[in-house]
Amino acid sequence: MRSSGSEAAPAPTGPVQDARSLADRLREIEFDPRMIGMVAALAVIWLGFDWLSEGAFLTPRNLWNLLVQTASVAIMACGMVLVIVTRNIDLSVGSMLGFVGMVVGLVQVRLLPGIWGFEHPLTWLVSLLVAMGLGGFVGLLQGALIAYLAIPSFIVTLGGLLVWRGAAWWVTQGQTIAPMDSRFRPLGGGVDGAIGTSASWAIGIALCAVICAGAVLIRRRRKRFGFGLRPLWAEIAIAGLACAAVLAMVMVANAYTLPASIARRLIEAKGGTWPEGGIAIGHGLAVPVLMALAVGAAITFIANRLRFGRYVFAIGGNPEAAQLSGVNTRKVLMLVFGLMGVLVGISACISTARLNAATNSAGTLDELYVIAAAVIGGTSLAGGVGTIAGAMLGALVMQSLQSGMVLIGVDAPLQNIVVGIVLVVAVWLDGVYRKRLS
Repeated sequence: MRSSGSEAAPAPTGPVQDARSLADRLREIEFDPRMIGMVAALAVIWLGFDWLSEGAFLTPRNLWNLLVQTASVAIMACGMVLVIVTRNIDLSVGSMLGFVGMVVGLVQVRLLPGIWGFEHPLTWLVSLLVAMGLGGFVGLLQGALIAYLAIPSFIVTLGGLLVWRGAAWWVTQGQTIAPMDSRFRPLGGGVDGAIGTSASWAIGIALCAVICAGAVLIRRRRKRFGFGLRPLWAEIAIAGLACAAVLAMVMVANAYTLPASIARRLIEAKGGTWPEGGIAIGHGLAVPVLMALAVGAAITFIANRLRFGRYVFAIGGNPEAAQLSGVNTRKVLMLVFGLMGVLVGISACISTARLNAATNSAGTLDELYVIAAAVIGGTSLAGGVGTIAGAMLGALVMQSLQSGMVLIGVDAPLQNIVVGIVLVVAVWLDGVYRKRLS
């Protein structure tokens, strides 16, 4: 006997039902599956390189240096997310970093010493402000050409890639400027750029408190306005994982101990006595890592909580609709590139301080790593979609690849090949993911 058309179809069973329930659960907790994929990829990369390097990769020393090396790219990747979200691109960030770094070197070595001498307490601060101001000016200039003259961002920033790299050489005719101010060098990490174990634990605990308080406040706000809520177990799990990541980072930083000679000098400088068997003193968190975390938090706040951030994503989603809604799209676009320039200035200070010298080759190929970090982190080249946390995690993935290949002795040309392949695959996966959602 044939069933009637109005009869309900039997509920799906087996793998289809399981797959649907998993997808529904991910949507329920508002968690991006690509973030899970990145974490899994990072775990595979770390374990793989640790095996290939016979245990040399997953050591406190290498992981501490890895985080320091990631800081500069991660900061620029935060700005690149906003640029790409608006359906644009910035190919000039590496050359801008080299140019700004050379100017910072000149300010410290030739300009400021003539005003107030060497090793002045304000030299590092003035240098940082000059870098941010110069980077912001260059970014605004390029943004104005893109927004008001309607020149494609690819062309403007490709020209900037050539112009600012040439300017980096022209500023000092190719000469390296060194050394940097002693108060400026901690911005690059190293022994002087670590805050110690006690301060690191204090910051780690404070960050965990902020994460938990933020989760509670966001949940209350969503409930007040009638928005959907995650299950309570999901809120607790996400906050717990974030706190675990923070505390793990602090533990790794504190496990990387100072060399015995430096530790002894520090103990004796404080009037203590060096014990016969020695003592282990941890580095703690590095200054550039803290700067990267601060920038990431600030840009996340701008993107998610301020009107400017909403305008940026509205432009990326539909530029015509945003303009008809009253958004000054040209001004917003110019400011996005200006913000990108400010972040390049901060990264230039970190790179220059880390090298203790300003070189015209600084930042070479950084544009590749920054764009790759943003795309791997889930920023869509079609615009309108992107997260700051994803971009910073993408920067860690890219730097892990580079650091691991250096550790096992892979030649530089092959490293570039691998990075290029990863970038292409990331863009392909982004296209596949968006098609499945549509």
